Amino acid sequence: MFIGFTSMASSIRPSLSSIKFPPLSSRNPSQKLSLSYLGAGVRRFRNFGLMASRFLRRNENCMGLMASGNMSPATTQENLLDWAKQDKRRMLHVVYRVGDLDKTIKFYRECFGMKLLRQRDLQELRYINAFLGYGPEDAHFAIELTYNYGIDKYDMGDGFGHFGLAVDDISRVVELVRAKGGKITKEPSPIKGGNSLYAFIEDPDGYQFEILQRSPAPEPLCKVMLRVGNLDRSINFYEKAFGMELLRTQDNPEAKNAIAVLGYGPEEKNAVLELTYNYGVRHYDKGDAYAQIAIGTDDVYKTAEAIKLAGGRVTREPGPAPGVMTKITACVDPDGWKTVFADNVDFCRELE
Repeated sequence: MFIGFTSMASSIRPSLSSIKFPPLSSRNPSQKLSLSYLGAGVRRFRNFGLMASRFLRRNENCMGLMASGNMSPATTQENLLDWAKQDKRRMLHVVYRVGDLDKTIKFYRECFGMKLLRQRDLQELRYINAFLGYGPEDAHFAIELTYNYGIDKYDMGDGFGHFGLAVDDISRVVELVRAKGGKITKEPSPIKGGNSLYAFIEDPDGYQFEILQRSPAPEPLCKVMLRVGNLDRSINFYEKAFGMELLRTQDNPEAKNAIAVLGYGPEEKNAVLELTYNYGVRHYDKGDAYAQIAIGTDDVYKTAEAIKLAGGRVTREPGPAPGVMTKITACVDPDGWKTVFADNVDFCRELE
């Protein structure tokens, strides 16, 4: 699929803020990072035909109404944020960069039991995408790995936290990781206040995975954790702008942090976003390793307007991505974490 947006063409990591790109030879290494969403469907849609043209014209007409201000202020203010909560949204995948694609794929398959869902090599843009997960992308949260030609190391920063992985036998996974030369950063231990176990491991690029013993696990790839500087502000933003539900909060005075878990359904059945606030820490270095989360929506135009109404900053105005018919929009949250929204119908078409 197209959902990666892994270029660093803007001051915030991955964004398509312009349709024109400088020649690869004139870019510095940070500008050469991949532009996922580009190229994957060009040939596929070039001859899509009359139905696609009509489909695109209808959606361009909708965009025209939005852009011309024909939506009444009352309709916008009163209904858009409510609409965001009713929109058919789902976390599609998480995007991040790796230095050795084959090594990482092998590690995830052998240690985590993931499947390589699809892969594409866009030589003209000098990057490769690999999608991994536990089931079809139209129904499961997935990982999109990006390898940029010639770049074997990234700065992890201190803002990205970890991914969550639900398994039915934590000891077996930990021993597999150990046998394959992986790094166990926390041995299996009881979850405080619960009956289950958790552990932490580190993948070949230094990304942390929290392994959670949970059975059955309909969504094994279950969590993305990011650090934020103001938890109440972030909760308010994700509830309003993204239409997410606040599933739970937890204050941990002993650890001097507090967390909020948000998502589009029960935590036991869906991938969720976990935000962590460390007492007194307002700002983090995001590095250039982690990229973004992609979320599906029925209407990227309304989504962008709702984000603006909620005080968010849209970094890529809604519309078809360059070279493909997939409609997208992108934004950053109050801490600068990026999210890309993709049209649900277009996303399914890309997977065909």
